[in-house]
Amino acid sequence: MKEFKGRVLAGGNWKGEAVVSKGGVNTLATFQKSALKNADKVIVSDQNNKDIYGLNITGKALCLPITIGSTTGGLVIQTVCAMKINPACFLFSEHIDSLAASGIVLAKVWENSDVIAIDMLGKEFLETVKTGDTIEVKEDGTVIVN
Repeated sequence: MKEFKGRVLAGGNWKGEAVVSKGGVNTLATFQKSALKNADKVIVSDQNNKDIYGLNITGKALCLPITIGSTTGGLVIQTVCAMKINPACFLFSEHIDSLAASGIVLAKVWENSDVIAIDMLGKEFLETVKTGDTIEVKEDGTVIVN
């Protein structure tokens, strides 16, 4: 068990499974196909992200350094939150980028989403957590990797 402390952007308590991307996550490429199909879950469609391609990330902790890609990133996050097929948590090792932050804020305010976002968890966080690990998130920004 290892504990990390980050900055809370959208708080909450949660426990569940981690899905880990060591590289930046392209939000458009990751979420677009599932959103356009009006799917009941997100199966990652970004073929360039070998860490998470083909995995179901709905209701899981998406552990990542940062999001990358299209300027539609925030809208895509808001959309999957509105559809209730979003990851339960976005756990960033680095500072959150402005596009992901905007999508999470819009999802919280306009969609009444319970999505959690914590950033600045540190490089060691991504070196420690593995896909399939159980993650526990606390309201104060504490993330426990089991």
